[in-house]
Amino acid sequence: MHDKTRALMQRGCQFLGTEYAILCGAMSWVSERNLVSAISNAGGFGVIACGAMTPDLLDTEIAATKALTAKPFGVNLITMHPMLLDLIAVCAKHGVTHVVLAGGIPPKGSVEAIKEFGAKVLVFAPTLALAKKLLRSGADALVIEGSEAGGHIGPVATSVLAQEFLPELSAEHVVFVAGGIGRGDMIAAYLEMGAVGVQLGTRFACATESIAHPAFKKAFFRANARDAITSVQVDPRLPVIPVRALKNKGTEEFTAKQIEVAKLLDAGAVDMGEAQLQIEHFWAGALRRAVIDGDVESGSVMAGQSVGMVNSEEPVAEIIAQLMDQSEAALAR
Repeated sequence: MHDKTRALMQRGCQFLGTEYAILCGAMSWVSERNLVSAISNAGGFGVIACGAMTPDLLDTEIAATKALTAKPFGVNLITMHPMLLDLIAVCAKHGVTHVVLAGGIPPKGSVEAIKEFGAKVLVFAPTLALAKKLLRSGADALVIEGSEAGGHIGPVATSVLAQEFLPELSAEHVVFVAGGIGRGDMIAAYLEMGAVGVQLGTRFACATESIAHPAFKKAFFRANARDAITSVQVDPRLPVIPVRALKNKGTEEFTAKQIEVAKLLDAGAVDMGEAQLQIEHFWAGALRRAVIDGDVESGSVMAGQSVGMVNSEEPVAEIIAQLMDQSEAALAR
């Protein structure tokens, strides 16, 4: 049925243990037991977004996800989480098969701790040099994610990263492409360039199985690509990873929050690590208000530029089938 697409995805499917090499990006508050299990059950690869969860909360979430699917799924951990090693221990306890490390260079010992219990490690890398270094130091797979993506992003477009990374790495390494993918035609293009699979977030955020608030989903359906804008960095000393979200009052409030934290930094009231954590907590709270409470005015409606291609609520299985059909049609042309 999807013979050409499947053939190109074969390495990715083997690596993930899935029917399709389609990962769901880890979206805080959205990528929880319901969406994750639905994606895995439909043949894709769901990923729990640990975000700011405590080890206890993650423990509960993994157990609850296992109760809903017998298929493989992953856990995404933020490298700057102060309890990273405890979170890794929770993954070990549950025999999680794949751990995605996001948001910066993995701290010493973290990759080793994950590999020790037999899990595969997926990492993000903004430059080719860093990608090679991470792969040398034990990472099993790489996700290259362009700036079209939603949430925390790097500065370079997916199409450029794909041209830089894939010719260099794809022969020997497992590389997934993410950022701005809304249709199967694009999946086909990246697979032909050497990617083993893809990661989509925005396309799945409003799936029927997503627990996101109806108002959050409505904001996605109404939005165009140009509405998903990146946050502004106010102070060069406060290296804030830019975040892409739908333009609203919350976007402006974040700018104000940065000014406030920068002043605390000036006064010596907080150190750099604490300042960055405060910013992270601001995002977590603002995102929760949008996703869970439906406050799409002052909350953070994180979305990628492919949001213009999300027009209605559809079951995960239908989204995946559609993407695969489109990819197959493109490869047959």
